[in-house]
Amino acid sequence: MLSYQHAYHAGNFADVHKHLVLHAVLDHLLRKRSAVTFVDTHSGRGVYPLDAPETLRLGEYRHGVLPLWQARDRLADEPLLSAWLDDIARLQRGGSRLERYPGSPWWLAQRLRSGDRLRLYELHPGEHDVLLQQALPPNAQRIHGDGLGGLIQALPVSTPRLCVLIDPSFERKEEYVGAAETLLTAMRKARHGVVLVWYPLLPAGRHHALLERLREGGLRKIWRSELTLRAPDEERGMYGSGMLVVNPPWGLDKRLAAVMARVTPLLGEACRYRADWWVEE
Repeated sequence: MLSYQHAYHAGNFADVHKHLVLHAVLDHLLRKRSAVTFVDTHSGRGVYPLDAPETLRLGEYRHGVLPLWQARDRLADEPLLSAWLDDIARLQRGGSRLERYPGSPWWLAQRLRSGDRLRLYELHPGEHDVLLQQALPPNAQRIHGDGLGGLIQALPVSTPRLCVLIDPSFERKEEYVGAAETLLTAMRKARHGVVLVWYPLLPAGRHHALLERLREGGLRKIWRSELTLRAPDEERGMYGSGMLVVNPPWGLDKRLAAVMARVTPLLGEACRYRADWWVEE
C-alpha cells in the first residue's frame, strides 16, 4: 500500500520480534562460506530517526526497543540478544542515548559479505527516496517497485543460497493471500531457500487466511513464532506479531526461546511468546 509508512511504528515490539528472528537466521547462514542472495520485498527507509515527527506521534518504540536498550547491561549474558543490541549501538551517534532504529535493509546490509547479494524492493516513492540516501555496500541493489513480483522475477538467483524477508503492510485483507501465493511460487522455484514472513496479529484474525493458504499449498517445513502484548479482544489495533520461517536453520527454535525468555518480561506483564512447528516435518 502506497499509504503505509513504517516510520510511525519504527522500533515497536513487532520490529523487535521480527529483527531478532532475522538476526538469528543471519547468524546461522553466515557460518558457511557459500554466497547468499538476500531479498527484502518491503524495505522501507532503512534507518529511522526516533525523533522524527512520524515516529514521535505514536512513540511505539518506547514499548519496544527502548526497554531492551535500557536493560542492555543486564542482557549482556545472552549472546544473541547482546550481539543484536551491540549492532544497534553501532548505529547511534555516540553516548548512551537511543536515537535511531535500523530497518531490515540495515540489518541485512551490515552483515553482507563481498560475495553476497542484496535486493531491496520498495514501492512507495517517498520511502524509496529515503532508502536511496542510506549508505549501503555496492552489492546492495535498491529497486523502486513491487517486491512480491520482483522476487518471483529474480528467481532462480545466481548464488548457491537464498534468504528472503516478506514483510508487507497488510493494510488490505487481500495482501494475506497474496503473500502466501508469492511464497508458494517462490518455493517452487527455489525449494531450499530460507524465507521469513512477518504478519500482524489483529482481533479480526486475518492472518488465518495466510496460514491456511500455505497449508493448502503443501509446504511442510515451517516454524512459527508469535509475540503477543495482550489478549486478542475487541480492542482495536495489533495485539501481537507473528513470524513464519520456511526451511528454518537448525536450532533456531531453541535460540529464540532463550532470547524471548529475557525479552518478554521487559515488554510488559501480559507479554507472551510461543513457538511451534506449524507444519510438521
